[in-house]
Amino acid sequence: MGSDSENGKSLKERRKLMSVSPIAKPLSGKKLCKRILKLVRRGILLYYFKLCVIAGNISPMDVITHVPILLEEADIPYIYVPSKEDLAVAGVTKRPTCCILVTTKPIKGELTQDVQEKLQADYNQVVAEVKELTASLF
Repeated sequence: MGSDSENGKSLKERRKLMSVSPIAKPLSGKKLCKRILKLVRRGILLYYFKLCVIAGNISPMDVITHVPILLEEADIPYIYVPSKEDLAVAGVTKRPTCCILVTTKPIKGELTQDVQEKLQADYNQVVAEVKELTASLF
């Protein structure tokens, strides 16, 4: 049975990756994708950072082709994740989402110093990996 569930998961992952548009570069790997979605979820709920996360399986791709250009002009790091559905779940929305822009301003009130430091450390780590992945493409 374990192999059936593993085959089902790998088939699901392959289908996700097959639906990703050819312009979705840099595309996060599975591990980085999980960390990005976790950061989006926590950032949306607690604190906003300056990072753009774009879904890679948007159809037609013309809908998002201008976004990376605008982000590069504004010097905002961006990364693609394979699934708009996963991005919607991380962003706490009910509908599939094509992109989430996370800024550096708090939503409301103040955060404790510990929470702020943890979020900043997670953000710095993700942004460093995104920039490294982007640099390897160009």
